[in-house]
Amino acid sequence: MKKKNVLNLIKYYAEKNDAAFKNEAYEIARYFDEVNNYQLSEYIMALLSDTNTFSPQMDVGTQMYFKRVDVNSESLPLPDSIKDSVLGIVNAIGHNAGINKFLFEGPPGTGKTETAKQIARILERDLFMVDFDLVIDSKLGQTSKNIANLFEEICNVSHPEKVVVLFDEIDAIAIDRINSNDLREMGRATSSVLKGLDNLNNNVVLIATTNLYKSFDKALTRRFDSVIDFSSYTKLDLVAIGEIILNDLLIKFKSAGRNMKLFRKILESMHQIPYPGDLKNLIKTSLAFSDPNNEYDYLKRLYSAVNKHNSETGLKDLQNRGFTVREIEILTGISKSQVSRELKE
Repeated sequence: MKKKNVLNLIKYYAEKNDAAFKNEAYEIARYFDEVNNYQLSEYIMALLSDTNTFSPQMDVGTQMYFKRVDVNSESLPLPDSIKDSVLGIVNAIGHNAGINKFLFEGPPGTGKTETAKQIARILERDLFMVDFDLVIDSKLGQTSKNIANLFEEICNVSHPEKVVVLFDEIDAIAIDRINSNDLREMGRATSSVLKGLDNLNNNVVLIATTNLYKSFDKALTRRFDSVIDFSSYTKLDLVAIGEIILNDLLIKFKSAGRNMKLFRKILESMHQIPYPGDLKNLIKTSLAFSDPNNEYDYLKRLYSAVNKHNSETGLKDLQNRGFTVREIEILTGISKSQVSRELKE
């Protein structure tokens, strides 16, 4: 055990960061298990088990493969089609009919992981994410054994009705066996996942995400009760989501002015609007870097960021794209009088 572990414990306790505190405590318990101090390891796990829905499983050869995830983070806005699917998932779980395994597929930044957090919040369940760094092993055959141990831990949950398990980027262990360079090893790993899913407790909600659905093992796909497509964003969806994100951020950035008309024009002028995760970062950075003495500087920065590879940014080009003289002044920093004069010339 390193001094860093102790310092982190004190830090997280002082910050009242319960999830991080418990994760650090698990790391310490895992260390004592690795150095064969099983009694102390099990004692730490027993203390944690009073406030954790996972039972201590720290016998020789077994590890905790999970990290508890804070579900109080901000969720990304979603289009109606995905919102309907989320509501359907909540309803399906409420029916207690054994519909409990869901796959979220789509490009990065589309809100897959955040939606899993949102579902855990709605269901008032703890969210535990699988740590694939602990599952995947370079030793031949060890990864499949670790996967079997992983599902054994899930089966030993003391209160399965209080848990959501997240396999974030499950493609790390589930890429199509036919396309794998190491056919036998990936075959073993995927077979272990198949077996684990087949024997999953119906009261445990399992959500998996993937950015590589086309390469996903189809036998594994069939094990999920529902596959939700997170790439179904229209341009109108993304503009509306951008407005929601901006309105939320403007509460924090008091010096920034509200000009939704110009904001919408900037987004609509883009050839391809980023998915919500990247879009939120883009808007947040524009606000954070803006001059507090210029209420619309963030819009200028936003426009510059999304048009940095666009050569058509002259005054006449801006006018042809539907921006008014006042809006051109904001986007360029050139006074209205000079903009009008140059446009006439």
